[in-house]
Amino acid sequence: MAASLEVELKLRAEDEEPLRQLATLERLGHYRLGPASEAREVDRYLDTPDGRLSAAQWACRLRSRDGRVLISLKGPAEHDAGDAIHRRPELEGPADDELAPLAWPPSAARDQLLRLAGDQPLLERLALEQQRTERAVTDDGPLGTLSLDRVRVMHAGLERGRFLAVELELLSVTPDEHVADELLGELRAIDGLLPEPRSKLERALDLLPGVT
Repeated sequence: MAASLEVELKLRAEDEEPLRQLATLERLGHYRLGPASEAREVDRYLDTPDGRLSAAQWACRLRSRDGRVLISLKGPAEHDAGDAIHRRPELEGPADDELAPLAWPPSAARDQLLRLAGDQPLLERLALEQQRTERAVTDDGPLGTLSLDRVRVMHAGLERGRFLAVELELLSVTPDEHVADELLGELRAIDGLLPEPRSKLERALDLLPGVT
């Protein structure tokens, strides 16, 4: 099964105010924002002891939310340096908390992970604990999901830092390329929001010197 293409707008917030504002706005330009919902997620990022996934430019995320666990594999980024619009291949499938992919239900994500890891076991690199506010973005139909994230970076059971993130994941059915540019322009017009060229994993690793 071919990977789908994930398209996300990524920004960082300097403080809480942009997140509070985006939680109550009715629109981003002429695009409508749905009611806000709250969720808590724990994302564990995995790799082999010798870093095979990182070397291949793939990230492996094990996400726990509402009693459900999903594995996500995200491939090499397809965006220009400094660009806030991120495009990358993504595979997802069911999993559980145990780091034993052969015991997970079959999926394209599991198969790709096994190919990348080879005969090596999986280890947790770090974890992100997220308190997330989500809002649907619509026009004539659904366009994507706006996420307002308060993130704690955890390593070896200890909190090592925090950051604030705003992401807007667009659906693959987004009709025109200019939609992403318009939405990004509306987000950049909010005081305290800046384009973020790094993924959350990259931001977390910047807070953890010596962790690869």
